[in-house]
Amino acid sequence: MNFDESKSSLAHITEDGTRAQTVKEHLEGTAQLSAEFAKVFGCEEWGYCCGMLHDIGKYSDAFQKHIRGAECRVDHATAGAQLCRDLKGLYVLLAYCIAGHHAGLPDTGEISDDGRCKSMMGRLKKKIEPYDKFRNEIEIPSLKTLPFNSGYRGGEKDSAFIFSMLIRMLFSGLVDADYLDTEKFMQQGNVVRNKGQSMEWLLKKAMQYVNGWLQTSETDTVNGRRTKILKKCIRDGEKDKDLFCLTVPTGGGKTIASLLFSLVHAQKHHMDRIIYVIPYTSIIEQNAQVFREILGDENVLENHCNVEYQNSEELKPMQLAAENWDKPIIVTTNVQFFESLFSNKSSKCRKLHNIANSVIIFDEAQMLPLDYLKPCVAVIEELIRHYECSAVLCTATQPALQPFFTERMKAIELCSSVDQQFSFFKRTNIHNLNTISEQKLVDMISKENQTLCILNTRDRVNEIYQKVRGEGVYYLSTYMYPAHRHRVISEIKERLLENKKCIVISTSLVEAGVDFDFKSVYRELAGLDSIIQAAGRCNREGKRAAEESLVYIFQIEGTKSLPGQNKQIEAAKYVLETEDDITSQKAIRKYFETLYYFQGEGLDKKRILEQFHHNIYPFATVAKEFKLIEQNTKSIFISKEEEAEAILREIQQKGATKELMRKAGKYVVNVYENLYRRLEDAGMLLPISEENNEDFFMLRDVELYTWECGLQVREIDAGGNALFW
Repeated sequence: MNFDESKSSLAHITEDGTRAQTVKEHLEGTAQLSAEFAKVFGCEEWGYCCGMLHDIGKYSDAFQKHIRGAECRVDHATAGAQLCRDLKGLYVLLAYCIAGHHAGLPDTGEISDDGRCKSMMGRLKKKIEPYDKFRNEIEIPSLKTLPFNSGYRGGEKDSAFIFSMLIRMLFSGLVDADYLDTEKFMQQGNVVRNKGQSMEWLLKKAMQYVNGWLQTSETDTVNGRRTKILKKCIRDGEKDKDLFCLTVPTGGGKTIASLLFSLVHAQKHHMDRIIYVIPYTSIIEQNAQVFREILGDENVLENHCNVEYQNSEELKPMQLAAENWDKPIIVTTNVQFFESLFSNKSSKCRKLHNIANSVIIFDEAQMLPLDYLKPCVAVIEELIRHYECSAVLCTATQPALQPFFTERMKAIELCSSVDQQFSFFKRTNIHNLNTISEQKLVDMISKENQTLCILNTRDRVNEIYQKVRGEGVYYLSTYMYPAHRHRVISEIKERLLENKKCIVISTSLVEAGVDFDFKSVYRELAGLDSIIQAAGRCNREGKRAAEESLVYIFQIEGTKSLPGQNKQIEAAKYVLETEDDITSQKAIRKYFETLYYFQGEGLDKKRILEQFHHNIYPFATVAKEFKLIEQNTKSIFISKEEEAEAILREIQQKGATKELMRKAGKYVVNVYENLYRRLEDAGMLLPISEENNEDFFMLRDVELYTWECGLQVREIDAGGNALFW
């Protein structure tokens, strides 16, 4: 076929110019996929209509000249949006999806916006090339069915937020369908997709793994209690889709219990996937490894920046799965999950429709972001009510979230006799030392044989470490790159097992995901959840009497207030003053209720929910404002080991590919803007590659990084010299 002379309206031409896909073919292919995706949440005809209208602008003569080689830019996405405006009624919601399927979901904007504005109002006034030829080939699909037929709350005040979620989900399905149909054409149908095994297969595999445990009839042993919790979760997996809590004490086996509940639940209700949402990378890596061992590598997707695949054959299908979460088990971060749900970008939103009909486990649920708690809870409720999801709030310190859900959504507890279980698993005695001097703290921990001291700031960790340092004394902080930190943690675990002297001075990074078992723990006053997490590093295996396993809470004289921690500390103080047992469920509930009261309107500090009102959809604005990590960080590569040097050479030769950047992550320290500026001004940093010259640097002087304490820059003098701690 001579494409220059062809009268057919073309959507795509292959790079070698030998094959073409017509607009009609592309619209039909995309519509079918988009309908399939939307069918999961009862909006099949909405998805189909979205797919059929998204590229009708490609029928314009201008676009047809462009695709045949003419050098001109053509906006083909606005046409479908303007058609939806003209069709009125329900079609108007689709205008956002269609207008944004390349550039991202736009803000509604103002009525006064003209055609130069990127808002929806502006796009609808924009002058575009005539595209009427579509009427010769395309019949506009009917759109008659209201969304959420069984549970739509259209008359309620939050209807704008509800519709914003619908738009995002349809947008996600459209973007994914558009990509997949184009990819299928370009590769002549040779698209490699390994979606993993069925839920039935995965459940069978998991049941084989726990079968031995299920045979026990013990009730008064640790394993017996874990089995009791596990059996209850397996039974409760048969319950209807809903909101659940799994409140399990440290050591109670919540990872396996939540997995079995999810697999039974997913198989019972023909659900598509299980999504673990986890706050810490260390826990993600740990849990994902457990899941891979039980269910196989091909069924588990680790979706965070540090994940590394061994070869290009493994990398490519996993990269594809990471774009749209097309695996049965997804392990991701709070940041990735929630920021994607409030994003407007096609790349981030592509996976959203695959959240529908999933079991979502919020591991360490107390770590849901405090500044955005209300919008996060609102989106969880929407996923349950309108997108066929079940959610599990999984933690040892259950946050008091019930008041933030609507009255009709009551969480169901999966762990029976919670107070009794916590009493059984209690392995420590907690003592409040109140305010002590720094020297008193140093004296106390110096006399210990095996103890962990957790402090609130890196500066204080350094101060205490320098006064205690010696044989068997270790320093831990995020200013040690992961490969180095993991080696130190392994050495600590060995000394603990061998009953050798082992004193660890650390930031809070050890509170979750690190299975230490110390004879005593010292924890600087922090949030109650942090204190309880820290206590979980003492007598973790229950081999010693609780009376012998002491956890000390303290404040250091002259400590300044800590931005970002003040409310947590004040709420913890209140509970310490009013409750005899701060680990009880009553005390934990009081802590979170107090914390949320102190936080007040700051539970939605950017007024995210308020911005959706009266058919106003500020998609682009909210995407910019919803940032769980407010401060930008810069990655500093430490080339101090042979493997690190080899990775650096490869990056400099081949460029900063995704695969190489993942490998480099093992040797990276992330620093906030203020330290980055000081290092840069002193000439201590070099860009690692041209592609990442703004965010990725190497440390010029590796002597600034020590095997004892990692990156140890305190200040930089006037001559540009970095000073060590």
